[in-house]
Amino acid sequence: MDVLIAAAVAVPVFVPFASAPEVTPLGVVLNLGTVVPLVWRRRAPFAVAVVVACFAMGVSLHAQPGQNLQYGGLVAIYTLADLGRHRWQRWGFIGALVATIPPGALLVKDNDAAEFMFTLLLPVTAFLLGTLARTARERSDALVERSAQLEREREAEAARAAAEERSRIARDMHDVLAHAVSIMVVQAEAGPVVVRSDPDQAERVFDAIADAGRDAMAQLRRMLGVLKEEQDHGVRAPQPTIGELPGLVEHVDRTQVHVRLAVEGGSRAVPAEVDLAAYRIVQEALTNTVKHADAREAEVRLRWTEHELEITVTDDGQGDAGADPGWRRGGSGLIGIRERVAACGGTVEAGPLPGGGFRVSARLPHAAAVTA
Repeated sequence: MDVLIAAAVAVPVFVPFASAPEVTPLGVVLNLGTVVPLVWRRRAPFAVAVVVACFAMGVSLHAQPGQNLQYGGLVAIYTLADLGRHRWQRWGFIGALVATIPPGALLVKDNDAAEFMFTLLLPVTAFLLGTLARTARERSDALVERSAQLEREREAEAARAAAEERSRIARDMHDVLAHAVSIMVVQAEAGPVVVRSDPDQAERVFDAIADAGRDAMAQLRRMLGVLKEEQDHGVRAPQPTIGELPGLVEHVDRTQVHVRLAVEGGSRAVPAEVDLAAYRIVQEALTNTVKHADAREAEVRLRWTEHELEITVTDDGQGDAGADPGWRRGGSGLIGIRERVAACGGTVEAGPLPGGGFRVSARLPHAAAVTA
């Protein structure tokens, strides 16, 4: 492209040579100096502008055919204003050029005022046009960069939301499957002994295993429904709530662990996050009791206060020795509960009791909730 521009500029520069009475080699070289450097105008706009300006001044002072900064110089000035890397190069060049035009004009014979003004205004106009082109390009580049930045932010937000959703699904899967499988394993292990010693109790054991399996299947179907609802409509399907805790306690009570549920204070309407977190805390704590504590009894206590829901799950098992390693060392069990509680702005503690047994205690704020 730059070669074509240089060729186009060369035509009006060298056409006058055809009718000139005398052409010297110096005149040809000087005029070539105003054209050939334009081939490199984009690579080195400042250097090209300086070289072309010097040769153009030589053309003006040497009585030869050609053009005095009419084309090559104007293209070089425009390119410098548009593509020049440094501000001082652009403004320094045009300032020096304008400053040298008046004394240079005095050296040229037959140079009237109109021609002088024309010679002065042409490079200034080329410089201003190049500056306008530069400003428009920079504005366009800024808009493109801003659009790209917004797109990157949207992608990062989508990735963060996807990671949070995967974490939520993983917690739900862990809570559902760990609870159901733990009950099924405990009951299945006790089954052979109970069959020989107490056939009636054995029937209840197998019923408990079947109930645990059906409950797990129902919750998994509900989770799949959540995913489908979110995918189709962006709305989450219902999740387990505090109101379903009696059924959970009754389900666990069918195992070898006798579970009691106690509620203090009037229940309140709470946000969905608190509702689900409360259910999962109790579910995970009871799963730990059934699976690891070797406990005979457990108690779930809900205490409603003006600003908080206090949840306490205790058992009479082996304390820290019988706790799931996930609870004792910060594994997936306790980590999942802590994440849920933290998301609700609450606190949770888990540890052995001095006289034996294990306790999980959580506080979930519901200050924004409305009294039921």
